[in-house]
Amino acid sequence: NDIVNSLPFKLTKAQNRALDEILDDMRSSTVMNRLVQGDVGSGKTVVALLSLASAVLNGYQGALMAPTEILAAQHYESFKETLEIFNIKSELLVGSLTKKQKEKVLDKVKNQEVDILIGTHALIEDKVEFKNLGIVITDEQHRFGVRQRGRLSNKGDSPDILVMTATPIPRTLALILYGDLDISIIDELPPGRQPIETIAIEHKIRNEAYENLVRDEVQKG
Repeated sequence: NDIVNSLPFKLTKAQNRALDEILDDMRSSTVMNRLVQGDVGSGKTVVALLSLASAVLNGYQGALMAPTEILAAQHYESFKETLEIFNIKSELLVGSLTKKQKEKVLDKVKNQEVDILIGTHALIEDKVEFKNLGIVITDEQHRFGVRQRGRLSNKGDSPDILVMTATPIPRTLALILYGDLDISIIDELPPGRQPIETIAIEHKIRNEAYENLVRDEVQKG
C-alpha cells in the first residue's frame, strides 16, 4: 500500500483488478501461471513492479525478462526510482555490460543483495544463480520461446510465473494458445493517454511512410 500511495498517479480499476488477481495467485498454495494482456500504455509495467515488490516484501527475489536492452534499461530506471526509497534493490543484467560488471551483479544476485533482477536473455545464462527466486515475469512474452521462459523459471524452486503482452489476443484464442495460463486483461487506459493507432502499410509506399510517420515525428521532437 505504501508503494501504491507513493506513485505519482492513481491506478485504474483495470490495473487494480489485475493486481488483485495476481496477489491472490501469489498467496495461494499453487504456483501462479498468469498472462496479463493490455494495450501499449495501459500500465502493465506498474502492475509487474507491484507484483515483484510484493514478492520481495515477503522475502523472495524477482526477475523480469524483456526482449531488448532498451526496454530492460527503461524498466530498470523506473523500478529503481520507485522502489529504492523502500529499500528494494534492483539491478540490470544485459549483454553489453563488461565482464567485471556482470560478475559483480551475479555475485549480488547469488547472495540476495539484489531483490529484483531485470534484463534480457542474459537472465537465462547458466551463470545466473538466485538465492531465493519467488516470481518470474516475462515482458512481451511472444518474443520468447517456451523453452526460454522455462529456463528462467528453473532458476527458482517453482516460482510464480507472470507473462505480459500488448498483442491483443481474443479470450478464446488465448485459451487455445495458453490453456495452462489464467488471464488478466487490462482493458482501460489511464486518463490522458493518447489513443494507440495501428496502421498497415503496403510495401510500395514504405519510404513515404518513413517520411510521414517517423522522420516528421522525430523532427517535432
